Amino acid sequence: METLYPNPITPSQTRIGWVGIGVMGFAMASRILSAGYTLTFYARNPSHPNAIALRSQGATQAQSLAQLAQLSDVLFTMVGHPSDVRALLDSLLPALRPNSVTVDNTSSHPNLARTIFTQARALGAWAVDAPVSGGDVGARDGTLAIFAAGERKVVEWLHPLFSILGRETYMGPAGCGQSCKIANQITISANLVGVSEGLIFAKRAGLDLKGFLEGIREGAAGSKALEIFGQRMIDGDFRPGGFTEYLVKDLGMGVDVVEGASDDEVVVLPGASLWKQLFSSMVANGQGKLGSQGIISVIERINGMDERN
Repeated sequence: METLYPNPITPSQTRIGWVGIGVMGFAMASRILSAGYTLTFYARNPSHPNAIALRSQGATQAQSLAQLAQLSDVLFTMVGHPSDVRALLDSLLPALRPNSVTVDNTSSHPNLARTIFTQARALGAWAVDAPVSGGDVGARDGTLAIFAAGERKVVEWLHPLFSILGRETYMGPAGCGQSCKIANQITISANLVGVSEGLIFAKRAGLDLKGFLEGIREGAAGSKALEIFGQRMIDGDFRPGGFTEYLVKDLGMGVDVVEGASDDEVVVLPGASLWKQLFSSMVANGQGKLGSQGIISVIERINGMDERN
């Protein structure tokens, strides 16, 4: 039982591999399992609750990354940092079989995505960078925005799997998916700061906060950020759909000038630089593992409204 590119993907034949079973990865892997696919995963901690839950859903746990690569037609990775991706692929890439496909859903660096693509092709395999947006709700409900890049025909071939997770958009050659995710993070950061400041102003003005959200929902200020995070901000619910420290990492890839970069690669983004500092203050305050909606706590502290502690 196997389905390697370009043979059609089917639940009965295609073997899925998975690395990364945190908040997002676990929900995504669970959806693949629920769609009837055979899924094998690797976890450094076999006793992690999410590992136990996946096994209870019918998944198999691989003993090593190399074994996982050998057992997979399509291998997804959903980890935290570019350094994690590099470490994983050092073990996974040499073990990939010709015409297997690795899909990296991690928010990582465009240059690393291009390197992985080149290395995979040298081995006769394929690589797609496909970071996602939509948080824990999107991962659970299968409504993620997927920014897919690499060989267009391979991305199209992956549609049966992407459609379980959300909606994919082809962004271009390898690395373009990661560039899109960085631009996405710049945009969502502006939204989160804006929602936070709107709520703080509304609170000081004596408005009913739920009424405020309802009032602006259908106007120009309405946004996905407002829908997903507005009520959570009011409730002080900062449980992570994605860690704030990861958002800081993503913003850094957009605003930090890399040594050796050419002039046409440098983009001056004053707003994003400020937002990075605001979210970095959460990390400095020990809130790096909270959800990014916790940015409202930063705005509260600035305004002497630190009532949650």
